[in-house]
Amino acid sequence: MAAKKVLIVYAHQSSASFNSAAKDAAKEVLAAQGCTVEVSDLYAMKFKATATAEDITGDVKNAAHFRYAEETKLAWEEGKLCADITEEQRKLTEADLIIFQFPMYWFTVPAIMKGWMDRVLTLGYAYSEERRYSQGIFKDKKAMLSFTTGSHESMFSADGVNGDMNVTLWPLQNGILHYCGFQVLAPQIFWAPSRLPSEARGTLLEGWRTRLQGVLSEKPLSFTPLDCFDGEKGFQLKPEFQEKNASKEYGLTVGIHLGKALPPNSQMKAGV
Repeated sequence: MAAKKVLIVYAHQSSASFNSAAKDAAKEVLAAQGCTVEVSDLYAMKFKATATAEDITGDVKNAAHFRYAEETKLAWEEGKLCADITEEQRKLTEADLIIFQFPMYWFTVPAIMKGWMDRVLTLGYAYSEERRYSQGIFKDKKAMLSFTTGSHESMFSADGVNGDMNVTLWPLQNGILHYCGFQVLAPQIFWAPSRLPSEARGTLLEGWRTRLQGVLSEKPLSFTPLDCFDGEKGFQLKPEFQEKNASKEYGLTVGIHLGKALPPNSQMKAGV
């Protein structure tokens, strides 16, 4: 098997943080397996988070009504995207696995990482109307979220005050990663490490190191294939798939739940 390339997109301000230790563990373990590992340290890079016309070199097509997706698609086609976007797209194009390492902010990624997603995953390069979800551009790549929370696991449960973590993860894992075609691996969640003693944090990192030994061969999370939806009828689930699932206890996914109970842990564990 050819050596794999890994991109770690990392967002934390401190090299003394648990997130930094998790990033370093991934880099070390994967490199020891023969992988080439690149890290985009977004804060150290002072990565620009805002999607603006400055992301395009030269004139835009319609300055009076600037539309980011359309303008960056043209710029990508013409080689006119700015240097930082072009460099991140190079890293992403070469990578077989992308790990997003971050502390969860307000139930999602930090702004600087969202800016990476907004600016790097441009229309045409990362997705198109014809190529998305299971037929997406990055369907031969794997991606995963690895993150810390400020709250304990019990608070992110179906009866916890923060609500079900599977629901929290749906917009990131389905609406961004799977939308671009990535095979989405189960997330690595470090529950409230700042509230744990040093020994317990070390145990979390050892668990991560163990997982990393086999992460490249992991099966991805399950999503409903795009061809189950009727493009002629507003991309609604086709009747035969509605009928097939009519008698089942759970919906298909967190978002496509068909008015049923959500499938347990479908955004946190593969094969469910």
